[in-house]
Amino acid sequence: MYETVAFYLFAILTIAMFSVTVMSRNALYAMSSLAAGMIFISAFFFLLDADFLGVVQIIVYSGAVMAVYAFGMMFMDTLKDVKEKNPSKKVVFFLSGMIALILVVILLTPMISDKVKALYPMSDKVSNSEAVGVVLFTKYLVPFEVAAVMLLVAMIAGIILASKRMDESITLKIDQEIEGQNIQKGEQ
Repeated sequence: MYETVAFYLFAILTIAMFSVTVMSRNALYAMSSLAAGMIFISAFFFLLDADFLGVVQIIVYSGAVMAVYAFGMMFMDTLKDVKEKNPSKKVVFFLSGMIALILVVILLTPMISDKVKALYPMSDKVSNSEAVGVVLFTKYLVPFEVAAVMLLVAMIAGIILASKRMDESITLKIDQEIEGQNIQKGEQ
């Protein structure tokens, strides 16, 4: 009973947070709700007794969202609302239909779950973190390392772009102050 109530509570909270992410016009609100949604997703792992995956969800994915949050604050005018125009109602109809289909499949999955088999079944003696480690460092080693390098490159590029932008704004501010001082001296 406890697990069912917790599941529905976290499901409602997760859907609400991601809805705010999608529908918010303010970038800061969208990023904050995206981070909260990622943390609520980790609750599902804890309910399934997959503690390692829950902690990884919080550390890795929520940390990645916080990095995106920092990039959003650096590069966007966060106080300005985003205004979008919807060019086609057919696209909205199609996407709504696809979301409804995905929700139906998700809700029907428990009914057919006895037919679903794991690709790499592990024995009962293996812990959750050991099973994840075996799969991660065998089948998914190269994609894992490529993703790490890409994140490193993105972080370095963001720092370089932000420092160039800061240098330009500081230079313009100093030039404006010098011009203001020259005008004041000329008036005296």
